[in-house]
Amino acid sequence: MASEMYSIKDLENLSGIKAHTIRIWEKRYKIVQPGRTDTNIRFYTNEDLKKLLNISMLSQYGFKISAISEMSDAEIASKISGLKIVNQQDTYSDSLLLSLINLDEELFNKTFLDIVMTEGFENTIIKHIFPFFRRIGIMWQIGTINPAQEHFISNLIRNKIIVATERITRAVNQALGTALLFLPENELHEIGLLFFNYILRSRGFKTIYLGQSVPYESLDRIVTACDFAFIVTNLTTPLSEDDFIKYCKTVCMAVPGSKVYFTGPIPEHVNKHLPDNALFKKDLLTLLNISEE
Repeated sequence: MASEMYSIKDLENLSGIKAHTIRIWEKRYKIVQPGRTDTNIRFYTNEDLKKLLNISMLSQYGFKISAISEMSDAEIASKISGLKIVNQQDTYSDSLLLSLINLDEELFNKTFLDIVMTEGFENTIIKHIFPFFRRIGIMWQIGTINPAQEHFISNLIRNKIIVATERITRAVNQALGTALLFLPENELHEIGLLFFNYILRSRGFKTIYLGQSVPYESLDRIVTACDFAFIVTNLTTPLSEDDFIKYCKTVCMAVPGSKVYFTGPIPEHVNKHLPDNALFKKDLLTLLNISEE
């Protein structure tokens, strides 16, 4: 499979180990042994990547590369399981990455639970999952993961947020008002919006969550049937300035008494053309403070 063949640059991007260091380890300690394509191009496998991630982890905790190179894979795994982790940030990141590469749901669930038990659900998403998605975005752009792997991990995370939202027991505070959350038509990436829905509900807001790809005709009927304190929508696909202004005016004019928060790749210099109730944030995380306003 193409997804199991990596260049040395891919290994550098995925493992964080410099290509120069990988070459030294390869030559001096035989840690990895690249294969060759029919056209004699060197490539590395998932097993090579996993081994590098494990070796990097042991190296961070004081093990000498020369000693690690003498260990079997089982010995390396045993040493890692016995580590008393002081700073788990890199360990979590590597485990999430391995769960993506190997489509390993069990590893993902274990890693996610470990982070939640240590740092809580919100910090797990903010400090670990969102940065991991940025890493996935880079990997997808350079072709080191395929869409199936991205969908696999996205659906696992999506389910975690939905379950956490369903478990919220805090009563709705009617004084806070109601928030409407949706993605415009043809927008499908809803994990950020799902998390913001969780944030609002956990703080006592009532929310109406419409999800992805909502046609304006459907939205129009809802905004006339209910008063909203504010509306949140997110763009992941850049629009032209004219298309964004048209869309923004359409939504804002439908709810003139409500704030409408737009996040994502907003065209520059559009503010002067838009209604007063249109507000812009760089991303959904910058909206967190509105739950305390």
